[in-house]
Amino acid sequence: MNGLQQYLLFVWKPSGYELIQQDGEPPSVGARVEVDGNMLEVTKLGPSPLPRDRRVCAYLGA
Repeated sequence: MNGLQQYLLFVWKPSGYELIQQDGEPPSVGARVEVDGNMLEVTKLGPSPLPRDRRVCAYLGA
């Protein structure tokens, strides 16, 4: 690992859910982040849904 912190965004799309890897510190609950030109709110922070993945996952809502 290169020492750079990473986290995941859990994004709902009409085609299904998508995980997007991001660099840096995860946003806090209530923060708004831009994904594909849309502003989405972080509704919760939790563990990655991927097995044996230690990254934090930010779950986004409309």
